[in-house]
Amino acid sequence: MDVYEAIDRRFSVRAYQDRPVEDDKLLRVLEAGRSAPSARNRQEMKLVVVRDPQQRAAVVQAAEQEWMASAPVIIAVVGTTPDVTMYCQVPTDPVDCAIAIDHMTLAAVAEGLGTCWVGHFDQQACCKALGVPGSAKIVELLPLGYPAAEKPQRKRKDMAQLLCHDRFA
Repeated sequence: MDVYEAIDRRFSVRAYQDRPVEDDKLLRVLEAGRSAPSARNRQEMKLVVVRDPQQRAAVVQAAEQEWMASAPVIIAVVGTTPDVTMYCQVPTDPVDCAIAIDHMTLAAVAEGLGTCWVGHFDQQACCKALGVPGSAKIVELLPLGYPAAEKPQRKRKDMAQLLCHDRFA
């Protein structure tokens, strides 16, 4: 599968089959995240892989997202330098973590798996459940597993609505 096919097949999966994710597939997905570029190649993040049912239940409760309970794996993507910004005044952690997450979502598709970016969660409760120190922040949660349904139709804005040439318009 090439990258364009993975992009086309990817969708936000909110229901997963009752089927474990094989270790080799999980490792390839995580490797895709590890291989992602980061500001100054600092790689200031941690990937907390949650497979234990009790730990997953604690994360699901902190996220207030009951559908996540069907995912056999939840990856908490943690930025470890929340106060560091790039020269352009944009924080590095959300950008670096987002690149890693995107790499993992596309790798997951190539492995026959599905994911969903989850930004709705209680930061303190999730950090407590996962032992994330106060010096770090969970940027996103990424449930991972075999999709229970096919990709639904999705609408995207027309390119003309998004594209500007030479200046913001």
